[in-house]
Amino acid sequence: MREFEDVGVEVPGGRLSVRRWPGAAGGPVVLALHGIASNGLAWGPVAEALGDIELLAPDLRGRGLSRTVTGPFSMARHADDMLAVLGHFGVGRAVLAGHSMGGYAACVAARRDPGRYGELVLVDGGLGFPVPADVDIDAVLHAVIGPAMRKLEREFADRAAYHAFWAAHPAFAQLGGPLVAAYLDRDLTGTAPHMRSACRPDAIREDAADELRNPEVFAAIHELTLPTRLLWAERGLSDEPTGLYAPEVIAASGLESEGVALHFVPDVNHYSVLLGDAGARLVAGHLADAARRSAGAAARG
Repeated sequence: MREFEDVGVEVPGGRLSVRRWPGAAGGPVVLALHGIASNGLAWGPVAEALGDIELLAPDLRGRGLSRTVTGPFSMARHADDMLAVLGHFGVGRAVLAGHSMGGYAACVAARRDPGRYGELVLVDGGLGFPVPADVDIDAVLHAVIGPAMRKLEREFADRAAYHAFWAAHPAFAQLGGPLVAAYLDRDLTGTAPHMRSACRPDAIREDAADELRNPEVFAAIHELTLPTRLLWAERGLSDEPTGLYAPEVIAASGLESEGVALHFVPDVNHYSVLLGDAGARLVAGHLADAARRSAGAAARG
């Protein structure tokens, strides 16, 4: 496994924890944002597949080791935090990546500060659909992310019980190994037999409301000025045959005509596209390609 370190970055409201996998000196840097009820170690398998490319994967505020960082929570606040991360590590320009909700935050960040990001790689996220104001956000979250919400409502006797909870999830049926175990362990706080998810419910709800109701968030993916690609998984959050983005939704999005490169990823679901070996290798290949292209563009001008 690659060497890594966890580094604290001061942001308004506390200290953001960032998992850093160092790369070759002077080489490219990837800054990767995780999903709404996840943590930075979701990028662990991708980091391993990236080889000597540096990867910075923060636990977004209200999650993982950044659980105590206070709100408010929004895509714009996460974008602000990413500038703090780049500044802390002395990174002038990075390849930006986002999975699921992290894709929406990445789009907002890339639209606001395009000079800080060479290319944008979206993984099953970033393309939004508005939800009416009278629809209950919790109901939407339970319908879409299911167990990721139910975990907030219960205690677990120990780490093994939490691992078993996820092992029963259809999308995790083929996932395992030390990197997945480390990702799950990062999402636990407390002591046995009273352990809970490290995700704060207020962070989940506020981010979801912003992601699902903010017109500026929906518009961000359509207003980008840097090279962008969207990788969309064949299967869904519960391993449904149709993924988060159905083929007809992708076709009707207008993204291709706007210059976004669209890449269908077969035989993966919303989780295994990052946490599974095949998905992680494919995502890492896209990030490495984006890093090479970004470095080439910087050298030319």
